Amino acid sequence: MKAINLSRRKFLQSSSILGGGLVLGFSLSGCSTAEFPIELAEGGFIPNAFLQVTPDNNIKFYCPRDEMGQGVTTGLGTLIGEELDVHPQDLDVAFAGPHSDYNNPAMSVQGTGGSSSIRAHYLQLRQAGANARALLLDAAAQDLGVSREDLSTENAHVVINGEQHAYGDFIATAIRLTAPETAPLKPDADFKYIGREFSRVDAIVKSTGTAVYGIDVDLPDMHHAVVRRSPVAGAKLVSVDKSVALKMPGVTDVLEISSGVAVVAEKYWQAKTAAAKLNPVWQKIELTNIDTKKIRSDYQLAMENDEGLVDSETGDMDAGFAAANEIIESEYWAPYLAHAPMEPMNAVVRIENGEADVWSGTQGVGVAQGLVSRFSGIPVEKVRSHNTYLGGAFGRRATLTHVIETTQVAAATGKPIHLLWSREDDIKHGVYRPASLMKIKAGVNSNGDITAWHAKRVGGNITPRTLQNMMPGIFPGLGDGTIDFMVGLSKDAFSGWVVDHTSIEGLYEDYDFDNTTVNHVTVDHDVPLTFWRSVGHSYTAFAKEGMIDELAEKAGMDPVEFRLKNSENSPRLNNVIKVAGETMKKMKPAEGHYLGFAAHHSFFTDVAEIAEVSVVNNQIKVHKVTCIVDCGIAVNPDIVTAQMEGAVMYGLTAALHGNLELEQGAFKESNFHDYPILRMNEAPAVDVVIIDSGTEPTGVGEPGLPPVAPAVASAVFAATGQRLRSLPLKLA
Repeated sequence: MKAINLSRRKFLQSSSILGGGLVLGFSLSGCSTAEFPIELAEGGFIPNAFLQVTPDNNIKFYCPRDEMGQGVTTGLGTLIGEELDVHPQDLDVAFAGPHSDYNNPAMSVQGTGGSSSIRAHYLQLRQAGANARALLLDAAAQDLGVSREDLSTENAHVVINGEQHAYGDFIATAIRLTAPETAPLKPDADFKYIGREFSRVDAIVKSTGTAVYGIDVDLPDMHHAVVRRSPVAGAKLVSVDKSVALKMPGVTDVLEISSGVAVVAEKYWQAKTAAAKLNPVWQKIELTNIDTKKIRSDYQLAMENDEGLVDSETGDMDAGFAAANEIIESEYWAPYLAHAPMEPMNAVVRIENGEADVWSGTQGVGVAQGLVSRFSGIPVEKVRSHNTYLGGAFGRRATLTHVIETTQVAAATGKPIHLLWSREDDIKHGVYRPASLMKIKAGVNSNGDITAWHAKRVGGNITPRTLQNMMPGIFPGLGDGTIDFMVGLSKDAFSGWVVDHTSIEGLYEDYDFDNTTVNHVTVDHDVPLTFWRSVGHSYTAFAKEGMIDELAEKAGMDPVEFRLKNSENSPRLNNVIKVAGETMKKMKPAEGHYLGFAAHHSFFTDVAEIAEVSVVNNQIKVHKVTCIVDCGIAVNPDIVTAQMEGAVMYGLTAALHGNLELEQGAFKESNFHDYPILRMNEAPAVDVVIIDSGTEPTGVGEPGLPPVAPAVASAVFAATGQRLRSLPLKLA
């Protein structure tokens, strides 16, 4: 046996802590022994957790994921409708309540995010639909006294000899039969709905204003709450004079809760006006002394002086740089960002007779249930969690501190409480996309091959804060000490043992690097961090694609050809780049307009984008973005197109405007006047080309965002000769 001497870092990287061990393998899955939270219609039939068939042939689909505008009810309804032989628009779609059967297979919890819904449920929901259809056919064969082979189905009906019989006619017999578990699935060639365009199942309710969002919920005797929170995240309340607010019209209660001071009134504006009269005194904490300049300085010092942890290491870096004809080293900056969904945070909680109800549009209906249980003291099985439509999320609605606040106020006052965050609350007191400083040093030889790639990122990690926010709801009975221990362990692990992959994802995976090192240095100033649309890819693509452009220039190659040459080991991305390059060659931009190119792989999807840009008086104007996407089978091409269009607009908002500045530990920006979103006169035309590679579906909610900023920066370089390496993009 040969002895091997491992450094502490190498040992920890090789140990079980990396996958299935102490931290990364810590399971967040919850279990429920309750029956499906399905309200059984009279005479109804529930073949599985996702479906209910009623005697009047109403087919109700219990959607396990949350609809935040991404079209998930249509997409998942299409999967189950395809195999059940029911048009998705004819399904009665309801949001599933908390239950382990509705867990996201990609997450092991009942959550929506990571562009995972269609990918995770593609086969599962098709199988559920196929099993239910097979069971109904078996029942129909018995009731009609015919061979099953003589039967077919057509849009919720069993067909024999041209006669149609509603599925609901066979419920009584179906209930007595055992459903198959692996009924045959349709071959792709027989698809009626998958791959076809039709309007969304929620189009009418959203167009007519009848869709119910959390902000719309209204209950008898409901009171409204507004919370004054510390401008510096994490600072506790020292004192507050409640007397003035208590005397104001409509105000019924002023109380201290974990996040600050809550004012309760009969109307929202009464509560908001009274809350503004409070003059709370807050603790002075370490973050109070921090501003953006200090953060950038600390990041810069860490970049220069701290090697950090190694996430990926292949080949021989010294040999790679020695083989290079040109070596480039550049730094890239991305700021803190808010999510700013159209509907700000809100929740309604009612507690009475030892039971509770919570209404809120969330990315985790079970977490909301657990939080109400935890902070009200009511057993979780006596808490009903009602999900609603979400007015945008982008990761923000996975952090449910507003549900905690509402529960604390409802428990203390005994009133049904509707708690609403203002836009200012949303931007100044939320959770944020991490700021990042990235450095890439790379070499290229005379043949245009990338010989070495050394990438390094400095900044905070999102996983510890995610654990801190989610664990109390997923495990409502778990003690605070245990949760604090696990969160502290994760902070220690990601600071000194192993890299939080969400911090560096996208920095190095796309191209053919034989010699690669990726480092990460954690510098955390205790700014609340969380997922933001496309997570780490939202900033790493900007650095990675910017460096690819710089290397192409040094190699004297066309940027598209350079990417093609260096992505042969990623054939699907290579093909997307090829198709986008051919599209780009055919484009004839107007005089004074310039084209920029970027490509990126994220959430199992490949996207390339071409930005058409002009620069006048140092002002950047994006006229058009052409998006080439391969997401496997496009379950509904219209929704894929819409998601790419939305990602481009959201990404352009960040690329041209997105910036939060800290001053004495508090964010200066407060609303859209100083944290602007893309205006209609700034919005470019967007063309989307969908490539079908024949694979199962992958994500579309997020992958359209990462290439936007680097494509625009590439076009700005073509127009001005200036390399922009900081976001938002500004010319001197």
